[in-house]
Amino acid sequence: MISEYAEGGNFSDWMRKNHEDFEWKNKIDTLSDIIDGLLVIHQIQMVHRDLHTGNILFMYDNNDESHGTNIFISDMGFSGRIDDKDKNNVYGVMPYVAPEVLSGKPYTQAADIYSFGMIMYFIMTGRQPFANHAHNEVLAFNIINGLRPEIHEFEEPKCYIDLMKKCWDSNPENRPNLTEIADLADSFEESFTASKKTCHYEYEKQFRIAEKRRLYLYYDKQHPQAIYTSRLLNPYTKDIQKYDNNLNEFSDDIAVETLLLQDVENPKYKSNEFSDSIAVEDFLLQHVTQL
Repeated sequence: MISEYAEGGNFSDWMRKNHEDFEWKNKIDTLSDIIDGLLVIHQIQMVHRDLHTGNILFMYDNNDESHGTNIFISDMGFSGRIDDKDKNNVYGVMPYVAPEVLSGKPYTQAADIYSFGMIMYFIMTGRQPFANHAHNEVLAFNIINGLRPEIHEFEEPKCYIDLMKKCWDSNPENRPNLTEIADLADSFEESFTASKKTCHYEYEKQFRIAEKRRLYLYYDKQHPQAIYTSRLLNPYTKDIQKYDNNLNEFSDDIAVETLLLQDVENPKYKSNEFSDSIAVEDFLLQHVTQL
């Protein structure tokens, strides 16, 4: 099989190079292109299962290198039919994985919509969702219990934020389908040429204000354990259900395990001290597993 080379790179790489010129009109154009690609997948009753910025590729149009207009959704290796109920493995980039999938339920098209909502956040802010968090058991637990990326609601277009929040709703049944999303995105696009007399003028005003503030909101700092390449997430999700929404118990267990690992790696322990320490740690670990 012969594949074309996406010289613009993936969306994450492209954003780092082009965020200063990524105006709100281009943001909405890009959003619409991604919607079009995902629509094709959903219309043939498929689910992508691993939708994130690393799997969105930019290929430059020879006639327009300013925007990289040809955008493709890649890495369909984990895609499947909507009636495929295999839920043995959770694979992907944790912030883009729907909470119901993290908690053990199967992938659905609604899970793709959740991932799309996180892409909307990336488009809006230029930042990866949960870039200031370690992507571990605690983050997975918090996502399941409603944690979402921070939003500066007074500085971003309300119409855009409202759609994004619907896409990442905790209840999959409350998320819009792609046809509904596409209709609203079309309204966003039309607003850029709207006059005060048209129904989309309020959208245009919101995007115009956001454009004036856009460059002041961008930053690119990231937690060292924030990982934005796809990987198997089962090690971080396998024990979540047993805690029954008890965040304190979950956090305490993680803290104990982290402390024990730090002690094992500490060079100050000599052989006898280390053996005594291991005995204590074994007792604590046995206690933790019985909680």
